Formats: sequence, C-alpha cells, structure tokens
Amino acid sequence: MKRDSRLSGLLHVLLHMAGRDVPVTSEHLARIMQTNPVVIRRIMAGLRKRGYVSSGKGHGGGWVLARDLAEITLRDVHEALGEPELLAIGHRTEAPSCLIEQAVNAALADSFREAEAMLLARLGTVTLAMLHADFSARLALRGRAEGSCP
Repeated sequence: MKRDSRLSGLLHVLLHMAGRDVPVTSEHLARIMQTNPVVIRRIMAGLRKRGYVSSGKGHGGGWVLARDLAEITLRDVHEALGEPELLAIGHRTEAPSCLIEQAVNAALADSFREAEAMLLARLGTVTLAMLHADFSARLALRGRAEGSCP
C-alpha cells in the first residue's frame, strides 16, 4: 500500500520557504520536491485559503509565508491538506454480517479512534518554528553543503 506523504512534503516545502526573504516560485519548489509545479500549487491552495501562505503572480511572484512559523502547527497543515487519513490500516469488510468480523472491527475502531486522537493532539503541539529550529541545529552541525536540498 502506498503511503500518503503529502504532509511530510508540504512541511518540507514550508521550511524551504522559511529560509527565504523573497517569494519562492512553484517551479523552484517543484524542483526541490521532484514533482510538477501543478502539484505544488494544488497542495499550497489549502494553506492559502487558511491564510498561512500567500502568492503573487508575474515577475517577482511566488509563494511567501503569511504567518509566523510559531503560529502554524503540524495539525494546521494536516487540516489544510483536507485531513487525509492518518492511519494506513483498516477494517475487514468482506463479511459484514459475520459476528466475529463485527467484534473485531468494533475493537479496532475504538483503538483507531484513540490512536488518531492522540496523534492529532501531538501534531497540534508541534509548530513549524520547532521544526525550523531542529533543522537549523542539524544544519549547524553538518554544514550547509551537505545539509540542504537542491
């Protein structure tokens, strides 16, 4: 099963933007993420709608952060993506009338809800400023040439 890496990718993009004083084009971000600029524009749309980023067109245009990194949590970014599924495991649904399947699914559903609630709560405590500080510390230890993306 393929994992949904949009949250990780979008956080990566936002941290690249945080290190810039000028707008960053979709084309530049797409090169960093090894994807198409249309994909970047699509995933950034939810962030723009919530006021976390803004964009400008034309010469000198591109994406900029519209809020301080300390004001944006990982949960905010997850929600801006449309709240994709956090857990990749699910229920068996081949025999819905089977009492064993019902009992198993009920137990799993409770566990999944609890795990998702804990994960969302944790994502709500981590800000982009915290990620940026971690990145900066790693960069200082390793050196710019080895530590940054293209």
